[in-house]
Amino acid sequence: MKVIVSACLAGDNCKYNGGNNLDQKMMEFLQAHEIIKVCPEVLGGLPTPRPSAEIVDGNVMNTEGKNITKEFTLGAQKAFKTVQKENPDLIILQSRSPSCGIKQIYDGTFSGKKIPGHGLFANLCIKAGYKVLDIEDIDDYLSHN
Repeated sequence: MKVIVSACLAGDNCKYNGGNNLDQKMMEFLQAHEIIKVCPEVLGGLPTPRPSAEIVDGNVMNTEGKNITKEFTLGAQKAFKTVQKENPDLIILQSRSPSCGIKQIYDGTFSGKKIPGHGLFANLCIKAGYKVLDIEDIDDYLSHN
C-alpha cells in the first residue's frame, strides 16, 4: 500500500515551531508500506520555524498579521501534484493544521478555538476523492484494517 503522510507525523522537524508530531503507532503501521512524506508549508517556501498561522476569512494569516495565503496555496498545490503523481491508497494528515486539517481547523482568532473545516491541502485531496485520514483517527483505522 502506498501512503502519503504529513512529514511532521513521520518525525520531520517541519512544524511552525521547529518540532514534529512523530506518531509512533502510525510509523509502526507504515513499516510494511511505501511512505511518501509531504509538508505543504515547506513546499510553499515557508521557513522552519515560522510564526503560527490560521485561516481568517478565507486567507491564511500568521501571528504577525502577515497574509501568507500565497505560500500556503502554492504549497498545497505542490503537495497535491505529488498526490496526483503517486496516486496513494491512503493519505494521513495532521489534525487542525491550516494546510492538513481534515475535520477541524483553528477559528482564526489565535485563541485555540476549533471549528469544523479543512486545511488547504486536505481540501484538495478530499475534493478529488482520495481516502484521507486524520491522525487522531489512526487507532480506529488500525482496529478496522
